[in-house]
Amino acid sequence: MNNYYLCGLLILMLTSYVQAESSKFPLQEKEEDYFEIAHGLFSNWEVSGKISFEELGFFKNSLDPIQHNNYLSGSVEPELYKEWDNGKQSFTFVPFFRYAQHDTRRTHFDIRELTWLIAEQNWELRLGIRKEFWGVTEGVHLVDIINQTDLVENNDTEDKLGQPMINLALIQDWGTVDLFLLLGFRDRTYPGVEGRLRSFPEVSVNEARYEKNGIEKHLAYAARWSHSIGDWDIGLSNFYGMSREPSFTLEQSATGAQILVPYYELINQTGLELQLTYESWIFKHEAIVRAGQVKPFYAAASGIEYTLFDIASSGLDVGLVLEYMYDSRGKIHPSAILQDDFLVALRFAFNDVQSTEILAGMFIDKDNGSQFFNIEASRRLAESFKIETEIRLFNGAPKTDPAYILRNENHIRIDLSYYF
Repeated sequence: MNNYYLCGLLILMLTSYVQAESSKFPLQEKEEDYFEIAHGLFSNWEVSGKISFEELGFFKNSLDPIQHNNYLSGSVEPELYKEWDNGKQSFTFVPFFRYAQHDTRRTHFDIRELTWLIAEQNWELRLGIRKEFWGVTEGVHLVDIINQTDLVENNDTEDKLGQPMINLALIQDWGTVDLFLLLGFRDRTYPGVEGRLRSFPEVSVNEARYEKNGIEKHLAYAARWSHSIGDWDIGLSNFYGMSREPSFTLEQSATGAQILVPYYELINQTGLELQLTYESWIFKHEAIVRAGQVKPFYAAASGIEYTLFDIASSGLDVGLVLEYMYDSRGKIHPSAILQDDFLVALRFAFNDVQSTEILAGMFIDKDNGSQFFNIEASRRLAESFKIETEIRLFNGAPKTDPAYILRNENHIRIDLSYYF
């Protein structure tokens, strides 16, 4: 992160706070008024967050003997929050740090959020580092492009790095228009040589290349219109800048070993999100058209979810999920693993005091019949603890499928978190 950028943001935020508080004392004739402003600045902060301990275990030996079957790690993610000016302005700071066994790349620090928010009736301005999520489908988030993926955290691509940005939201009766100026490009993270699940050959992040350098590399632009019309939720977005998803070239390192070198292209992506909620049914659709990576391509995900509520008066809700994913790049592209696949899943919400939830799904490749099984479960323990479990199994991928490298990567992840 650019230290000058962070210092500038803090100075602006502090200036705004002092101006807002000073307006309560127009003449500022009394010295104690300044003490009251200073006291307000350093008090009334809300502090929360979590501390987590994780065990990641694999059922089979790795393809590379340098890798391991068990990985322990711990992370801390505090959150500091303060608001002022009658709630019109607020500041949020969320740093993140993980210390990991074996995989040095997984030991990392990031600022997930460092945001100053100014909110008025018809507009909101957010300055700083943020995470912004777009998307409606369960199996893949095609339109979600603002933040870079933090792939050392989890291979499900749901964890994101904080992105420096200026975000202006214009709020009208006909919808909300979000305008983004993204400042600074962030490379995707990948597991190290001892880490799992990694590619073969290894991704050499230090050798990454870019179609553009300088200001063209570090500036990106995005806009999104979103609106709810009756039972419909609609989102239409466009992104122009350096792709968050790299292509790869196969090369040799200085030692003669084969490596995959990331190459980030300048892209233009248009995305569409649709969701219809009707009684117990939810219909979902995401689609993108992207130009700039060799040739334009189209990708889409569509699905339905039907929920059975309070089965036999037990409090249990069961959701049935069915989705289809398509990517015109086909199997030859390493990022298009879900290019002609179905997702079938069950979602269990027990609605108990411990907030117990289970999501169990299976991805099925329409062409070769290979499967990927994913089970996620979570449950609160006492007042401040939560345990989460993930089980991921890979089965049946032929040698011609990019998922073939995952044939020995069946694993379980157990995460115990303390919330404060």
